[in-house]
Amino acid sequence: MEDAKEEIRARLPIEDVVGQYIELKRAGRSLKGRSPWGVDKTPSFMVSPEKGIWHDFSANKGGDIFSFIMEVEGVSFREAMEKLATQAGVELKRYSGGNRKVAERKKRVRELLELSCRFYQYCLTKNEKVCRYVFEKRNMTKGTAQTFRIGYSPNQGKALLQFLTKKGYKKSEMDAAGVLNRFGGDMFRGRMMVPFIDTGGVIGYTARILGQGEPKYLNTPETLLFNKGRFIFGLEQAKESIRQNGYVVIVEGNMDVISSHQAGVREAVATSGTAMTENHLKILSRLTPDVRLAYDGDAAGVKATERAIMMAGDLGVNLSVISDYHGAKDPDELIQKSEKLWQEAVAKPRPAVDWLLDKYEENLDLSTGVGKREYADVAMKLLRNVPHAVERKHYEQQVARKLDCSIEDLREQKIVEPPKRLKKVESGVESDALQGIKDSLQAIVLYGGVTEIKGVEVTENEVKIAELELVYDARYSGWTKEALEAEARELLKRLKVESAKEEVERLTREMEALGDSEEDQERQAEILKRIMVLKKG
Repeated sequence: MEDAKEEIRARLPIEDVVGQYIELKRAGRSLKGRSPWGVDKTPSFMVSPEKGIWHDFSANKGGDIFSFIMEVEGVSFREAMEKLATQAGVELKRYSGGNRKVAERKKRVRELLELSCRFYQYCLTKNEKVCRYVFEKRNMTKGTAQTFRIGYSPNQGKALLQFLTKKGYKKSEMDAAGVLNRFGGDMFRGRMMVPFIDTGGVIGYTARILGQGEPKYLNTPETLLFNKGRFIFGLEQAKESIRQNGYVVIVEGNMDVISSHQAGVREAVATSGTAMTENHLKILSRLTPDVRLAYDGDAAGVKATERAIMMAGDLGVNLSVISDYHGAKDPDELIQKSEKLWQEAVAKPRPAVDWLLDKYEENLDLSTGVGKREYADVAMKLLRNVPHAVERKHYEQQVARKLDCSIEDLREQKIVEPPKRLKKVESGVESDALQGIKDSLQAIVLYGGVTEIKGVEVTENEVKIAELELVYDARYSGWTKEALEAEARELLKRLKVESAKEEVERLTREMEALGDSEEDQERQAEILKRIMVLKKG
């Protein structure tokens, strides 16, 4: 697909792609703007039209148009490529080789689902009873219905099948799109239709029954396009607000998302018909580290929050919980009561660990020895998933005060080992500080004429090399060779310190995840020796 990438690059100037998201101003040969991730106080986002490269000095990120769309939209490389190919008018199927048949099938399914969505929207406008349900009972505005492309599936049984057949689609294509049931008729009948939409358009549906009956909601099965472990409902409509305001709100239901957007909280999204997965969190973490959970306070909500904390630690996500529903059972019910109360609740979330510790306390009797022991067990098991030592110690002190004991007493407890996936922590992701130092050193080696720097490996990636020239021009243009050599020596010192610091943190996390077996104790001893060496420098 390299030919396709080059064709897209040739047709789409990087300043046009980036300019859709941030305002750029001329700064010499380059363009400058504010970081789309909101981490700079002054413009530190640079674009080089000549090289087709961008670099965000405040976040230490950079690359070409594909990496920019991946970062700013929170999508995979393939999705970024498809989005840019559409903008550029490039037909990817011409470059797909052996995947051409699959690409063609996906294209047909997308076109079919787009037609089905228009069909359902039309059917909604022609049914007065359903309109009353949508616009009066659900209190949905016409603008919201258009934004989320709300429709209605007729109750005849084969209405959509007949419509799509007339448009030239085969039953096998309809089946691949997930719109037929096992008897060959319409999957969705007599339901309010809410489409699943990604960057390329409609990929499936969630359908709500209008009267009594089961299931209340019926979702598209997994298809060529729809994967419930990756799809996040409302993300396409929420991305811009998430980028601008720096946080995302995860609610439980799709109707909660729609109500929240209508109430002015357009950062709301939901996982569809499945528990939150690590894939969901990874996608959201590309857009913001501030994730706010709007889960119920029941047992299921507590378990979901526990799972989220276990996943969040490795991804650098800050989790908090929106909990003040003023007696309402969920966000949708609170919004019907007062949009302002929902907005205030979102603005004042509680750290997820604090919220969970309170929930544990509510469900246990801390006036008894058994209750205190159980509280200590669940609390310490939870705190093992808090990656930062200072934050973890804060909570340990809090739990110790509550139980009138010492931190040492808590740590001596035999806690059930955390899941095996935490045994070894090899994230492979460097901190922004370390990446920034390495970028600067490579830039000096490549463009500053300072070649005698031991331990600096220069990348062979052409996109990265072009990005490093942008880094050099912005930071070191006009510096003398003597000044660059002095800077390189200082950077090498900082590199050693930062690398050691990160290695200590990684080893500490690995050691905390080890158990009490003889093998694990030997590994703990090895880690302690290594940490001592690193700290001595």
